[in-house]
Amino acid sequence: MPVEPDVSRWRLDLEHAAPDEDLVGVGADLEPGTLLKAYRAGLFPMGLGHHGRGPIGWWSPDPRGVLLPGGIKVSKSLRRSHRRFEVRVNTAFEEVLNACADPRREGRWITPAVARAYTRMHRLGWAHSVEVWLDGELAGGLYGLAIGGLFAGESMFHRVTDASKVALVALAERVYADGNPRRLIDVQWATPHLCSLGITEVPREDYVARLEGALELSLPAAFTG
Repeated sequence: MPVEPDVSRWRLDLEHAAPDEDLVGVGADLEPGTLLKAYRAGLFPMGLGHHGRGPIGWWSPDPRGVLLPGGIKVSKSLRRSHRRFEVRVNTAFEEVLNACADPRREGRWITPAVARAYTRMHRLGWAHSVEVWLDGELAGGLYGLAIGGLFAGESMFHRVTDASKVALVALAERVYADGNPRRLIDVQWATPHLCSLGITEVPREDYVARLEGALELSLPAAFTG
């Protein structure tokens, strides 16, 4: 089970968040207690500088991109593609994170400091990877934080066509395996690519209400090992 870190000294909440404004605050740190406090309040970090460099910004998109129970869309072609791959959980977390942080990726934002912070969260039992393998090679995957019934997705990548889509489908299967409608997958922003897979947008107020319910739940079985 995850190790609860020391409580953060920083104030992280949505009290002064303006409607339709995604950036809520600036500063603080990436210590485990700070990250947990932020996610539990509906915030996540992303640097404001070039390619994610500091200072740290704390974000709460309005509207918020989420994948709700039963919302995943799997086309016939993706279903066929899914059969080619093997899915694993938490067998190559750092490799997944490093692939997501590849400096050759357009729009990259994962700095070495961010990578260290989430690697530490993985070692404490909070951060997890869903990996897609083909012929013994890592073909794609995603990582994020699992806190109670919330899975807060951070980033995904693929080296083989459809591998990141398969990772998202596999994540949904695992998070929603018990059929509890209060579980929640957060993807931060709903891009056209993600919307094609069933991601939808909800107002910040709706997201926070769903978050409160999700945090009351136990971890999905897939992330308790």
